Amino acid sequence: QVQLVESGGGSVQAGGSLRLSCAASGYTFSTGCMGWFRQAPGKEREGVAIIDQNRRIIYVDSVKGRFTISKDNAQNILYLQMNDLKPEDTAIYYCAADSRNLVASNLVAFFGRVAPYWGRGTQVTVSS
Repeated sequence: QVQLVESGGGSVQAGGSLRLSCAASGYTFSTGCMGWFRQAPGKEREGVAIIDQNRRIIYVDSVKGRFTISKDNAQNILYLQMNDLKPEDTAIYYCAADSRNLVASNLVAFFGRVAPYWGRGTQVTVSS
């Protein structure tokens, strides 16, 4: 049984930093795609960053230069380092995983639609 458990969320002021972690169990960490998504109140879930099966990293434009996604295959942990946080980053952040090799023109959106494994999320609140 695959389990993804996020941690590291919290409340920070604009310009601050947080590091999210996603601990995976029952999942072959070195294969497939893994990534972070977020959902703000009243908005649809959106992709933030993913690492695909070829270790290619994709960020959505709104977080480029501020967020860094990484994996520790030995510890089975996915990270999201978030710097220079803005109030618009406030959301519940979810970790997702798919053991398949995914190919799509818009991989972030496709992954978000098909990924079978999701964590319960961790709240990030950024105040101005």
